[in-house]
Order: sequence, then structure tokens, then C-alpha cells
Amino acid sequence: MNAIFRQNRTRAKLHGTATRPRLCVNISNKHVSAQLIDDDARKTLASASSVGEKLTGSMTEKCAKIGTEIAKAAKKANIKQAVFDRGSRLYAGRMSALADAARKEGLEF
Repeated sequence: MNAIFRQNRTRAKLHGTATRPRLCVNISNKHVSAQLIDDDARKTLASASSVGEKLTGSMTEKCAKIGTEIAKAAKKANIKQAVFDRGSRLYAGRMSALADAARKEGLEF
């Protein structure tokens, strides 16, 4: 229940636009997904996911790979800045690995 309150509190402060979309990250027990969302137009501009891919390694390594993929997809979509939406998760471990990998590829948030 506390996770839902934390997620709502985080999302209330964030809003993605076409020039600076929201980078929404979802990490489950097996998979990682990230989306760049324009909240004004209600569209997903770019996405990357480990579902259907043969990624090996630990979950932290998978998060880092998805971070680089979402940053490359953002470059292809001509997006340089984003607002980081961590949802109900704390910014540590897997979440920070994804964010650091996206920053290394040139995505700013």
C-alpha cells in the first residue's frame, strides 16, 4: 500500500512534454522496461524492454543494457532531455544502474 502512495506522490510532481518526455521505468522480478512518454499528447515516443530478448547476466546488468538501449532510441527520436520517473522504486541498485547507463549514452535528466 505504501508503494502506491509513493508512486502517486512521485508522478504528481512529474510531467512529460514533447521536448522533455517522461522516462518511465518498470522493473519486475524477471524483466525491465523503459518508455519515453509525452504526457501532453499521451503517446509513447520510444521504448526498450528485455521481454523477448535473450539478455544474460544479473538484473543490474540487464537494467544497464536497457538504459543504453533507451538512450539510443531517444537519440534516434531526436530527444536529448527527459524527466526521470522512478515510480514506486527507490533510486538505488538496479534503478541507478539504468539511469547511469542512459546518462553515459548522452540522455540528460
